[in-house]
Amino acid sequence: MQSTFSAAVVGTGFIGPVHVEGLRRAGVRVAGIVGSSPGKSREAAERLGLPTKYASFEDVLADPTVDAVHLTTPNRFHFGQATAVLQAGKHVLCEKPLAMNPSESARLVRLARESGRAAGVAYNIRFYPLCHEAAARIQAGTLGDVWHITGSYVQDWLLEKTDFNWRVLAEEGGELRAIADIGTHWLDLVQFITGHRVISVCADLRTVHTSRLRPAGGAQTFTSNTGQITRNDPVAIDTEDCGSILLRFAHGANGCLWVSQTTAGRKNCLRFEIAGSRQSFSWNSETPNELWIGHRHEPNESLQRDPSLLSPSARAITNYPGGHTEGFPDTFKQLFRAFYGYIEAGDFQAKPPFPTFEDGHREVRLCEAILRSHRQQGWIALEDEPV
Repeated sequence: MQSTFSAAVVGTGFIGPVHVEGLRRAGVRVAGIVGSSPGKSREAAERLGLPTKYASFEDVLADPTVDAVHLTTPNRFHFGQATAVLQAGKHVLCEKPLAMNPSESARLVRLARESGRAAGVAYNIRFYPLCHEAAARIQAGTLGDVWHITGSYVQDWLLEKTDFNWRVLAEEGGELRAIADIGTHWLDLVQFITGHRVISVCADLRTVHTSRLRPAGGAQTFTSNTGQITRNDPVAIDTEDCGSILLRFAHGANGCLWVSQTTAGRKNCLRFEIAGSRQSFSWNSETPNELWIGHRHEPNESLQRDPSLLSPSARAITNYPGGHTEGFPDTFKQLFRAFYGYIEAGDFQAKPPFPTFEDGHREVRLCEAILRSHRQQGWIALEDEPV
């Protein structure tokens, strides 16, 4: 896609530059990037080879050449910033979670609907080609009836007491951390692939480190410090490091999810296994170009990502021949191609080919139910809720 659109990125941490790269690869002009201060904005723009014209979020909103704004800021800013972007008449793509609570996310759904603008959430993992392939095969009936949906999302970047980031603080990221940060990726993905929504949850969560040492000067996500660091006093932590969730899905499937940010050696590993009445599918984000297909009465299969072997929907988000690995950065490119292609088509009554604010609101509601379940130590149902 060669787009005529212009986008600006808000947020200069780990994921902001990822959006910049993905936008460029998707053919979208990047007007600039803005951080939490004029200095951070200028430094990030220079490092990424972007214009240095933005000193504040308000500068982005006031720029009439910007068609869409990408929000990659800490969670507590999402509601206010997404509201401001839509009210400024611009399209918005927001990092997850969409908001800090269901009240905020519901208001964003209504505002997006009234605005007539495209509003998406960056659940990029949907855009691994073999995830689309699994969804297409389930829709075609290849798997049979969906019986069990299980899996995990595990990392190790918060393994030690000295690991610290704004995400561990409830006031910055919300009362749920590991579930909201990475667990919602898994929940969004399996609901997208199967077409079955989670209707009730039973959760058991744990804070491994009830206090952590905050580095003087702060810390960046997924970075390591090798020099001497002067640390402040311990900071009390009440967000979860890990947890298990039993799940019930519409249409009768059941399953479970394990989430951890304290699993040594697992850098960023999402896994799912979907068992049906005819076949099973299994996929691992650390080997994303392979889909395992299980059988009862014939040899199991390993489907390699190759556009000549894939369904039309998976082929549409595959840009390289078989044997040429496509990975994490490519998922953002494909998400952005879908988002801006939808805007370019101009039919906002059509089903969006990207995760919407409605999807983001559903995940925020799931987070609320998971937290309630953990605190009450019992099953919590998600009632249908018109927005």
